[in-house]
Amino acid sequence: MKILFAADHAGFKLKEKLIPFVKSLGYEVEDYGAYEYDENDDYPDSISKAASKVSKNFNEVRAIILGGSGQGEAIVANRYPNARAIVFNGQCEHNGRMKIPNEIKISREHNDANMLSLGARFLDEETAKKAVKLWLETKFIGEERHKRRIAKIEEITKQIRPM
Repeated sequence: MKILFAADHAGFKLKEKLIPFVKSLGYEVEDYGAYEYDENDDYPDSISKAASKVSKNFNEVRAIILGGSGQGEAIVANRYPNARAIVFNGQCEHNGRMKIPNEIKISREHNDANMLSLGARFLDEETAKKAVKLWLETKFIGEERHKRRIAKIEEITKQIRPM
């Protein structure tokens, strides 16, 4: 499984820390930018490159995309057929302890999310690493109801944006 990375200026520093971490987990990595900090860059430029590759190779690659909030990046990514991006902006409190929310795991198990959009302005490095590791290690459970729902999403996408 190859992991693609893309970020704007707000996500650049965290992306640079996550790439070696993901490599240390045994994944091959491709970097789609930003390649340097430039506060005038525009997230659609780098995110669209990664999303396009995920769209065409959705069974072979996943992507981690980063921006200030992760929201705009996910919006761009979800314009592409077969791209299923979710946003993660931090831990939540549960029984007095901070933890990674279940939606990271459920996004993989139920939705076969193939793009993780991280809000770098809300995440510290350790939380981001925990979320990325959980997301990468969680498998799609492949139950018929989940496959059916994903197929319906793709059918809607084809109706709205014919290829």
